[in-house]
Formats: sequence, C-alpha cells, structure tokens
Amino acid sequence: MPPPKDVVKIAIQMVGAIPQLIELQQTKPLASVLKDVCDAWSLPNAERYALQYADGRQTYITESNRGEIKNGSILRLTTSPDQEAERLYNGIRSNNVDVKTDSLKKLASLSQDVTFAQEFINRNGLKLIFCIVEEGNDTGEMLAHTLKAFMELMEHDFVSWETLSAAFIKKIVSYVNMNAMDASVQQLSLSILENMVPSSRLLFDLVKKEVTVDRLLTHLQVTNTQLQLKAMALLIALLLAATDAERRDMMEYLREKNIRQFIHKNIIHSSEPLGDEMAHYLYVLQSVSLNLHDRRMRTPMDPYSQEQRELLQSLRQAAFESESEAPTSNFSTERRRSLCAKEFRKLGFMNNSNPAEDLRRAPPGLLALDNMLYFSRHTPNAYSRFVLENSSREDKHECPFARSSIQLTLILCEILHIGEPCSETAQAFYPMFFGQDHFFEELFCICIQLVNKTWKEMRATQEDFDKVLQVVREQITRTLSLKPTSLELFKTRVNALNYSEILKLRQTERLHQEETLAVPVLELRERLKPELLELIRQQRLLRLCEGTLFRKISSRRRQDKLWYCRLSPNHKVLHYGDVEEGVQSPPIESLPEKIPVADMKALLIGKECPHTKEKSSGKQNKDVLELAFSIVYDVEEYCLNFVAPTRYEFCLWTDGLNVLLGKEMTSERTQTDLDVLLSMELKLRLLDLENVSIPDTPPPVPKPPSNLNFCYDFSHAEQGIWAWKCSVSIMPTPLCMKTSKLFSCLQCLPRAVLALEPTQAQPVPHLASKKRSFHNPHWCVSLLQAEMLRCWSLQKGICLCHSLVGQDEAVGQPPQLWEVENLGRGRQMTNRTANQPHDCHCMPALSFALLQCRPPPLRALGSSL
Repeated sequence: MPPPKDVVKIAIQMVGAIPQLIELQQTKPLASVLKDVCDAWSLPNAERYALQYADGRQTYITESNRGEIKNGSILRLTTSPDQEAERLYNGIRSNNVDVKTDSLKKLASLSQDVTFAQEFINRNGLKLIFCIVEEGNDTGEMLAHTLKAFMELMEHDFVSWETLSAAFIKKIVSYVNMNAMDASVQQLSLSILENMVPSSRLLFDLVKKEVTVDRLLTHLQVTNTQLQLKAMALLIALLLAATDAERRDMMEYLREKNIRQFIHKNIIHSSEPLGDEMAHYLYVLQSVSLNLHDRRMRTPMDPYSQEQRELLQSLRQAAFESESEAPTSNFSTERRRSLCAKEFRKLGFMNNSNPAEDLRRAPPGLLALDNMLYFSRHTPNAYSRFVLENSSREDKHECPFARSSIQLTLILCEILHIGEPCSETAQAFYPMFFGQDHFFEELFCICIQLVNKTWKEMRATQEDFDKVLQVVREQITRTLSLKPTSLELFKTRVNALNYSEILKLRQTERLHQEETLAVPVLELRERLKPELLELIRQQRLLRLCEGTLFRKISSRRRQDKLWYCRLSPNHKVLHYGDVEEGVQSPPIESLPEKIPVADMKALLIGKECPHTKEKSSGKQNKDVLELAFSIVYDVEEYCLNFVAPTRYEFCLWTDGLNVLLGKEMTSERTQTDLDVLLSMELKLRLLDLENVSIPDTPPPVPKPPSNLNFCYDFSHAEQGIWAWKCSVSIMPTPLCMKTSKLFSCLQCLPRAVLALEPTQAQPVPHLASKKRSFHNPHWCVSLLQAEMLRCWSLQKGICLCHSLVGQDEAVGQPPQLWEVENLGRGRQMTNRTANQPHDCHCMPALSFALLQCRPPPLRALGSSL
C-alpha cells in the first residue's frame, strides 16, 4: 500500500550522530517534529534547533516551505535561525580577526535564506555592516564578505535602498574609483551601485556624479572579464535610468571616446567566448543607441519651419548645383517656383509644389530627411549619380529618390526595432553596429543605392514601387540574418543577393509549397505525421534531460543569480538548484531540489504565471511575459517559476513539459520542426518521382471484365519452353482465378500441401477419398509466372518444392506430397506418399502438375524471362 500524500520519508543528519530515517507527517506541527528528533538524540531545548537542507542551498525548513520536502530528502539538524543570527552578530562584533572573518563568511552564505535574513535584520545587523564599511578599517577578504552579505540581505527587500546613508554610498563609490583595490571588492561595489541606480532619482544623480563615465571605461578595458561585466552592467543601468537628454549626452560622450570600436575589437572579437550576460548588455547598448532616432522618427515636418525648409532646399541644391548656379535674379517669382517644382519632381517627391507634405507622415518623419541629407553630404557622387541617372529615364521608369528614401527609412526602423522598449532577456545584437559610427545613416546609404540597383534589375515602373521595396526588405533581412561583422561585408553580401537570386529563392519556396499541396502528398503527410511527432517528443525529452541554465529576474533589475534545471534520464524527476556563473552542465547529483513528474499538475504560461502577477511594476514587459512559464505541482499546488533565456528554449521546455503531462505540444517551434521533418521525409519518399507531375486525383478504376475464364493459349514456339500446368483444388468452393487471385489466396495459407505430378496423372487419390466434391479447373501459366509464384512464395515463408520428372519415368505412381510449415513455425517438412493419411482436411490443397518434362536450356530460359 503506497504511503499517503502527507507523509514523506526523509533522513536527518547531525554532526557526530547516527542519521535518523523518519516518516515526516506534513500535518504534524514542525515544533513537534523537532521535539521528536531531539528526543531521539537526547538533546534538550528543542526550540533552539531547526531543520535545514543538507545539500545545495542551506535553506531553513519552516511551516511555509515544508511542503517542498520530497521523499528521499536529506535534512540536517542545526541551530535555529534566531540563535544563529545572534551568534553571528556577536561574532562580527568580536575583536578577534579570525572570528570576525569566519562570522562574515558564514553570514554571506546564510543571508540567502529569507528566514535567517529577517532574524539578522531584526537584530539591527545591517547597521553593523554599515559601520564596518564606513569605518574603512577592513580590506581584502573581510571587506568582500561584508559586501557580499550586504548584497544578499538587500535582495529580500526588507530594507529600501533609499535608506542608505551618504557616507556608505561614498565609501562604495571610493572602492570603484580606487586603482589599487581588490578585484572582488570592486565587482561587488559595482553591483551595489547598479542596484542603487534604478531605485530612486536621488541615488541615480549621486552615482552619476561620483562615478564618471571615464572611470567605467577604465574598468571596461581590464582583462578581468567579471570586472568588465559589472562595469558594463552599471553603465547600462545609468543609460536606462537617464532622461532622453542625459542619455543623448552620455551616448555622444561614449562616441567621442570610441567606445564602439573598443567593444568591437576587445569584447566581441576577444579570444574568450562572449557570455550571455555580456551579449544582453551589448544588445541593450545597441537598442539605446538606435532609439536616439525615435524622437526624429516620430516628428513630422513642419511646413512653416524656416530651418526645415532650408534643409529641403539644400537637398535640392546638392543635386542640381550646376543648374542652380545660373543667374535667377532676372527670373520672376513664378518662374523660380516652377523651376524648383521641376527639380523637386526630379528628386522623387510626390508633391513637387510643396515637398514638405511628403515628410508629414510619422514615422519616419524627419528621420527620412536626415538620412537624405546625410547621403547627399557624405556621398555626394553617389547622390548625384542616383538623381541624374533617374532624371534621364522616362517618367514611368525613373526611381523616385525621395519617395524611396522615405519608405526605406521606415523599413529600416521596423527591422532594427527603433522606438521599441529594450527586452530584459534578448541577446540579439549586430556586431557591425559596434564597428561603425553613425551606423543607421551609413546603413541607409548602402541600402538606398541597393534600391536603385534592384529597380534597374527589375526594370520597374512607378506601378512596381511597392514590389521593389518588398524585394529590398527581403534582401536586407536575409543579409542581416547572416550577422555580418562589418558594414563592408554587409554591402558585399547584400549586393550579391540580387533580384535574380531572390527570384530563385522565391521560386524554390513556391515550388516546394505547390508540391506539398497536392492531394496525394497531403495524404502522405498525414500518414507520416504521427511518426514524426513522436520523434519530436523524444527530442524534447532529450533536451530536458540535458537541462538549461535559467536566470532569476525580479521587478527591479536583471539579476546575476543562475539556476539549472534538468530532467532525469528515466523521465520521472525534475532536478533543479542554484549554480555559479560559468557552470555549463552540472550533474544531477549537484542539484539538490527535485519534483517528481507524477506530482506535476499543470503548466502555466505568460500572464497565468504567478511570478508575472507578483511584479510590483504595473507595466509588464512583453518579452518577459512571452518567456515565462510555471509548473504547478503537488497537492498544495506549489509553483516552480521559469523565465526562459530565449524563445527557442521556451518552446522546447513547454513542449517537453506538455509531453510529460500527457498533453499536445502547442508551441510554434513544434510546427516549424514538423514542417522541416515532413519536408525532408517527403523529398526522400518522392525522390523517384522527380520531374513527374503528381495528379490531384487517383486514376479511374477500369471496368471489370465480362468473365473470369482466363486461359493462356500457348503458341507452337512456346511448346518447347518449360511451363507449368497448375491443377488447383480448393475446398469447398470451386476456384477459377488469375495469378493475382492465386497470390491473394496463398497469403491466407498458414500451411500448404504441395504435390508434384506428371501431366497425365489422375486427381490425387487422398483428395478423392474425402467425402467432399471437388472441382479441378486447369490453369496454365507461363514460365515467368511460375517463377514469380516461386519467388513470392519464398518471401511469404512457403517453400514451393518440386522435382523434374522425365518422360522415361513411370507414370501413375503415387505423387510425392510435401507438407511445409511456414517460416514462423520452423520450416519443418515431411515427405509422404499420396496413399498415406493426411491431416489437411481444413485447408486448401494445391496440386501442381508438370506440363512439359524437358527443362529448357539457360539461353531459352533467359530469353523467355
């Protein structure tokens, strides 16, 4: 009988004692359980003790989390959180350096537990830590343990960051600004400042004032990757918390310091691989920089602004400088307006009399005008060539520069996600962004020339404008997906992907789609789906067995803490636990926590997850919601909360968990993988039908013949060929059939009795002795049909034995009968004569007679085949 749900079997250890194996009743008060455990070891004052996990994270067992204890858990009897907090508090105040250091080290380890942290903070322990830092007497390892303990205590949000004293903050800032300071102390100091910045505007101003950008750039240039990472984290925190004007000034200062070139050379292309955390910070830096264009993108042109009208005129003059040099003072106002309107029309403005109207749509707004001006000023030759070349074409074949620039700017903004908020988990950045100043403008200069090139390749007219821009979007998107490392490489690749290549790619995709839509192919797809879905299920479970590294995300910031989760090889238990940075695939034994798959009740996704509802921030980040999922387990419906590092991992884990729950896989990745596998399998199955059109409907079934009395008429030439006469006796119904009918009949025979007899032989005596009526129609088959029958019978497990009887052999002797078992029953054969009794009264009997005794020569046999 299985144990009840509220009883778990656990082991309890204590230093210097034999472990206890007990059955813990979850309904029994924890104080009573501790009393029983202490009594077993004869320990007084049970209230001074507590239970704690023995492996992994040292979490105290309380009434609130005792439901997480599983069968087989190993606990340790230790001092209670209040007693331990009191002991460490006194140890930190000790004058003994060794005692103080050990107490701070133990404090940094235990502060991760919320129960202990609350007890220590209630004893005014944070004030003690403040004093250690502000006095500044301790350095090195002791100071590192102090800052680590402070970080862990502040993580529980019992104390606001705004309560920190100015002296404490300045001391932390001084650790960052010092040159000769322990690297671990500087890393922790940068992490503390990173947490302070988004907490309040006052703390942001203080940190921004005390920690200069130059100092952060100095930390970025060190070889210590962890210190480099923390410096980048603080820089990103300052950029995100700044106002638009402050952010613009900071980014301009970073541009002057060539921060992009340094990142491109020393971080992206460094010898060490780029970590996920640094990839995320580079993505945020790229997003913040590109979003500086958001204001101009959303600002429409003001036709009454003198400054903006002058910019438009400068764009016109740069294109038609030689014509503008002609004296226009003698021209009337109307003449000058007509001339300007004509030139604006050549530039490609739709409203040539008032070109400002074309730029009133936002987005792209004034950003399109900025791009056109940048192109005209930094690449004047290409600009003039673009405009003059199209001015010389026919009106319907000219590529409109202004209209193309406006639409291209909008396309680039959509591809690069300008104006969208930064994701908390994304890591997708373009390496070429950090290798070029004025990245967006330079990218526009390349792409606007691509528009003109594609326009000529397509021989487009004004009616084809949207088609050309669709092709250009596809060219840009496909090239960016290759992640080129520089703009020059991007330019080379995007120009190589010309219109003909796009057509080939589209044609291939279209043909593939047409092939997969044929009715026979669709039926074949449905037959293959179950097998391939099972393959995907197995792949998902294998991926869960490998495990994934997850990050803990709070409402305030992106945390550094990592935890790992993986499925056991027998697919029965989920193991998870906290891990350190740099650990790629920890073994299952190092993951202390576990959830039996049998206890899993449901899978929650997105807004249904409790950790997305618990966020204090009212504005939910869309990206986090798309990556969040939770497992509901146990009777009490506890939840294990996840935030996947990528959408790909989210799909794999939700699919795998649905498989464990016995549900259908619902992610978009499942459909993508299924389509890929179906496409590959269909290509292999249809390989022999290449260049053969597949009909949409099956061919019509021919009408049945008028009768079934088929007989092969041997010609004179065939009389010399060895053939067979087959006398078939089927019990109890007469049989007259052709070869296929005989084959279908043989499929039903579990055993057969085969007799060879000369042509002149009478019906088999033992069959004639049966008290039944038989009909023995004669059926002649050719040598090829006989050979087909023999090969087929061997495949079906029936041995068709025969002997060649010459003309000089005696006729009328009892024919030889061969009783043959099929292959599944052992190939046993017995030789009998026709006079012997036979037990085949419930099965058909086949009697094969030899029509012609002389076998043909091999040449005749080959020619007949």
